This record gives sequence, structure tokens and C-alpha cells, in this order.
Amino acid sequence: MLYLVWIPAEPDKVAKLVPEGLTPRADGAVYLNQYVVTDPMQTSNGAAEADAFGAYSLTYLGADLDGLDTEAGVPARWWTHYFNSSESMNRYAAERGVPTSGGRTVLDVDGSQVVATTYLDDRPAIRTVARINDDPTARAVGQLRYITRADDGGFTSGRYPFVADLAGGFEVESLEFLDPDHELYAFRPADPLQVTFGFYSPSITFCYPGGEGPLGSTHGS
Repeated sequence: MLYLVWIPAEPDKVAKLVPEGLTPRADGAVYLNQYVVTDPMQTSNGAAEADAFGAYSLTYLGADLDGLDTEAGVPARWWTHYFNSSESMNRYAAERGVPTSGGRTVLDVDGSQVVATTYLDDRPAIRTVARINDDPTARAVGQLRYITRADDGGFTSGRYPFVADLAGGFEVESLEFLDPDHELYAFRPADPLQVTFGFYSPSITFCYPGGEGPLGSTHGS
């Protein structure tokens, strides 16, 4: 998994993708997650089941939100795009208000270089290049929070707990949005690149989601 938060070149355009009732962060920060599940036995919904997620790859991105941080100060986030290679995973996420569509993600690790490429219609759309080193990995735990919207227009808050091993020496070399005609191009980074948070994890476990409820309720706080 390669996860980044940065300041985009066109934060006003990104802000228009956030619905009324939610407020983008003042700095316009956006996020990107590119990850690959290499083995169907890495998911808990049963690899032999008819609607199992199976091995899949996923890229999702969106906007950080203001005023909805977790207790640990992690910003809540709104999905604007979600590109999954698994049809059953897309169905599962779409039923929960996630803006799903097809796509595939490839993660290549060659020594100290990590390259994550997202393909839409078999054309490269997003490419991230990062560096890591051979320091021992560091254990990180926490919860991410994503907001979705159901068909009735109400917002749902979901908590996504994780346990991850983070590679040492993480540094982003480049982040490219490769199609200037796609609305994703608004997410391209400002110049110079301002990454405010990021990591590469060779091993991460998470729950999807761990708890959710209407925004503002006990479980959706």
C-alpha cells in the first residue's frame, strides 16, 4: 500500500466534488491510496464464496474534510473516485455510497524504488514514484475515517482501523496525473510538490469498515 496526502494544483476544482453539508480543509489537502491484495486468502469474506472479493487492486482518492477529525486528530475524508479491479468489491462498496468504477493498480518494488501505477481503460492515469530504504519497518496503528452518502442523501461515517508495517526512509519522488482531459487532473500536485503525509507499507491489515453509522450519531461521530 502506498498512501499520500498533498496539496493539489487546483483545490477549488477539487472542492466542487465535495457535496454540500461537508467542508473541505482550508489548505485544500487531498489524498490517494494505491494498493494491491495479491492473494484471495488475504481477505476475510471467504475466497471460495461466489461473491468473494478475491485478489484485487484498488486506487481511491478524494478530499480531506474540515471539522470531522478523529479523536487522534486524523482528518475525515470524502471519496471522490474509487477504481477497483474486483467487480464484487465494487458492488459491496457501491451499496455503501462509495463512487466505484473499474480500474487496476500495479505496485512495483525494485530495491529502494516503489512505483504505483493506476490504469483506467488500460491506460496509465496516475503514477507515484517513491523511495524507501532497508531500515527495519515501523509498526503503526490507528483508525481512518471516511464519509459516504447513501441513496437517501444522508451521510454515513465509517471507521477503518488498521495495523501496518511502514517502510523506512519513505520519500516521494514524483506524483503524476497523466491525462490532462480527465477530471482527475485537478488533483495534480502544486509546484513544488507538498506532501503532508505518506507511507509505503509492504504489509497492512485493515477492517472495511470497522464501524459506521449516521454522521453525528454515537457510531458515526
